[in-house]
Amino acid sequence: MKVTVIGTGYVGLVTGACLAELGNEVFCLDVDKEKIATLNGGDVPIHEPGLGDIIARNVSARRLRFSTDVAASVAHGDLQFIAVGTPADEDGSADLQYVMSAARNIARFMTNFKVIVDKSTVPVGTAERVKGVMNEVLTARSVQHGFSVISNPEFLKEGAAIEDFMRPDRIVIGSDEDEYGEVAREQMKKLYKPFNRNHERTLYMDVRSAEFTKYAANAMLAARISFMNEIANLADRVGADVEAVRRGVGSDPRIGYDFLYAGCGYGGSCFPKDVKALIRTAEEVDYQLQILRSVEAVNEAQKKVLFEKVLKRFGHDLSGRRFGVWGLAFKPNTDDMREAPSRTLIKALVKKGATVVAYDPVATAEARRTLANDLTSDFGVDARLSFVTDKMDAVSDADALIIITEWKEFKSPDFDRLHSSLKQPVIFDGRNIYEPESMAELDIEYHGIGRSSRKVGATSSCIEEDE
Repeated sequence: MKVTVIGTGYVGLVTGACLAELGNEVFCLDVDKEKIATLNGGDVPIHEPGLGDIIARNVSARRLRFSTDVAASVAHGDLQFIAVGTPADEDGSADLQYVMSAARNIARFMTNFKVIVDKSTVPVGTAERVKGVMNEVLTARSVQHGFSVISNPEFLKEGAAIEDFMRPDRIVIGSDEDEYGEVAREQMKKLYKPFNRNHERTLYMDVRSAEFTKYAANAMLAARISFMNEIANLADRVGADVEAVRRGVGSDPRIGYDFLYAGCGYGGSCFPKDVKALIRTAEEVDYQLQILRSVEAVNEAQKKVLFEKVLKRFGHDLSGRRFGVWGLAFKPNTDDMREAPSRTLIKALVKKGATVVAYDPVATAEARRTLANDLTSDFGVDARLSFVTDKMDAVSDADALIIITEWKEFKSPDFDRLHSSLKQPVIFDGRNIYEPESMAELDIEYHGIGRSSRKVGATSSCIEEDE
């Protein structure tokens, strides 16, 4: 099938590459000339395991191409996927300007029936707005080309997006019940047929319900994370181990283990933005989502927990202190720094006078750009933040190691070397990748999230301060 994907960001690039991998002819459009030049030059502007190989293979097979030519992109695809950004506006609502711009461009150049697929995460009612702006343009052109706008939200996890796309647990399609909607549904059924050979994975519903499903799913996952973080903070205060609690709770089949890991807060492009957007949607219909407001508040506070632990251990004046930071991206296997907890922590440390030496396997370039903007906006960049290419260089002569992202290479480091490299053997573990008992045996002072550090691996002098 001939497919156009508008937008070569995270969702658009993965969608286009994977659809090409299935044998479709895919045209990826973006207005960013530099990004298209990068892609046509054989490079990939985002880090996603396996994506580069799929793109190279399908470009070579001429099933995948990248361009800034809007007219050509509209002419190419019978299916027009809109996969542009929907960032949070100032009031928390999703900014749909790029979605509407894509819709207008399709209407400007279309000469036959098109299926418009909203792949971007968009609030309830967006398909109707897309339909409205397209009808305005078609009316101005004095043409009557048929089209149908459907919702097909993505459910991709950064770092595992290829697997998620190629082996989906569900495919949600929202379409109208009119004649054009039926045609669109059949087109999508044909496109996704390879995924339904063993069993049907597609869920068909009305458009508004499909739009709502993505937000509800992300809000539920965010709620589980914030709930567990609150439990972890209480565990710290009552002397319980949140990891033991997690295992006990997760063993209930009604609950399960997924998204029950305590940590230093969620980030990325989806959860923070989608929770805000859903809260704003509720406000527009005079309804208050009290649970989600709390989820958002808990997460913002959780991003400060590691910093608070550092202050309790070292005092409020961090001048002259040096901290090694492992992990900058909001999660492993990505270079995404959007809403990353590392940004909150590093900004706070530097502001208190500390020196920070940071390491991340893939996110350094993006972190350098992002953190420079963060620090400049508040109090100016100085020499107290630097980046290294070896994780052990980050801890050399540092007062403590702070772990923010649970990259695999951090799980089994050379602890003897780590112990000797640090000025004093102190670890703040924002992802609970180590066991307190093991750290105590290694004579490492350990501060996890909800791991009851007052019991294990803490010196007597820090017990009173820390807990």
